[in-house]
Amino acid sequence: MNPSSSSARCEGQSPADDFMDDWLFLSSDTVGPQRLEVSREDQATEDKGKLKSKLISAWNSVKYGWSLKQKSKFSKSSPVIMLGQSYELSDQEDRDRFWRSFSSLLWLTYRRGFPPLAGGSLTTDSGWGCVLRTGQMLLAQGLLLHLMPPGWTWSHHAVRDDMDLQRGLKSKGGPVKRERKLSLDSHLNRPMEASHRRVVSWFADHPTAPFGIHNLVELGKSSGKKAGDWYGPSIAAHIIRKAVAASADIPNLVVYVAQDCTIYLEDVRALCERPPPQPWKSVIILVPVRLGGQDLNPSYITCVKKLLTLQCCIGIIGGKPKHSLFFVGFQDDHLLYLDPHYCQPTVDITKKDFPLESFHCKYPRKMSFSRMDPSCTIGFYAKSQKDFEALCAAVHEVVSTSAETYPMFIFSEGKSQSDERGNTPTNNITYIQRKKESKKNERRRVDTSSSMDEFVLL
Repeated sequence: MNPSSSSARCEGQSPADDFMDDWLFLSSDTVGPQRLEVSREDQATEDKGKLKSKLISAWNSVKYGWSLKQKSKFSKSSPVIMLGQSYELSDQEDRDRFWRSFSSLLWLTYRRGFPPLAGGSLTTDSGWGCVLRTGQMLLAQGLLLHLMPPGWTWSHHAVRDDMDLQRGLKSKGGPVKRERKLSLDSHLNRPMEASHRRVVSWFADHPTAPFGIHNLVELGKSSGKKAGDWYGPSIAAHIIRKAVAASADIPNLVVYVAQDCTIYLEDVRALCERPPPQPWKSVIILVPVRLGGQDLNPSYITCVKKLLTLQCCIGIIGGKPKHSLFFVGFQDDHLLYLDPHYCQPTVDITKKDFPLESFHCKYPRKMSFSRMDPSCTIGFYAKSQKDFEALCAAVHEVVSTSAETYPMFIFSEGKSQSDERGNTPTNNITYIQRKKESKKNERRRVDTSSSMDEFVLL
């Protein structure tokens, strides 16, 4: 998906929404001799939309299913950096540690066969929901850090659906039956696995799931979006904020979305502080940025790398043109990512010990930094007030030194001019004034209405 343009459409986007206006608002009170004819036309249009949606879903499954199993090549001579951790692949122990960590990340992809989305008949997000899926993955990483113990990884044996398949005896005239038996490792880790499953269930493709595709689409309506529309990284950030604020499952966590490439510290503290003796709320900070014009400005690559080396970084909602991806690390000049475009069947999470293997990816993928779309949203997590202060210091150091003239984003000790601005995404372009000799390298936001000569697009 191309986050560069609000009018862009995702690769293979379902055209079902193009037909939606023909039948979605049709009144049930319609009368007259043309009613039957109109009804038939609407039904034919709806069926056509469903068929195209299924074909696109099948195409994505074939296309990305094939590429999914093509393993990226990783060098043993340079480390792999992933979400604040460094792995030397020349060392077998580090290779195993990297594999465990990567396969523990939640992988949220296109799904098919879920209950119809509100206001239509779409039962898949294939072709249009990739940014929402990458947003889900970033939020999921924050939730795992929030709820699981430090250094938690999904059990090595649990990658195979958290179950060992046992071959049963063949009954007379009947097929061979397979039974499921919990692995020993799963028995030992049941408390953590219960939390793991609970987090996965929050992203289920069902209207009751707080962070599922149904609820995210519903929350997107306030931004003028509907199922089948394109969602940009900035809008996805605000949808995530609203979803967490509305959820009763995680009362001790809040989400803050930066405004105009600025993190207003007073606003963050107002969200997190509570009267004693209640502890400070944990916070996920999302920073929508644009790192260039049509293409990524190479001067920001070093900054992106340094941010991904921080342990407080929980990933980047980004991608390449027409293709949204979840960036989690890098090796040399290549980004490490999870791809949401593989369309999988919906999992019924109401079943006891529902299968988990489709929520975890075993194949790390890489792409060149030069292909990265400049529009993205960067995520950070702080569990406590002390962690938040450390986050501010570490991130500020990175963004202030990596891009000498134009920082990726900035911190401000004050608060935003209007609280209402934080409730809706903005498409305004932020400019940063050029450094001047007399200002001693001061950077500040200013009005751009009078002249463009003093400003450079961030």
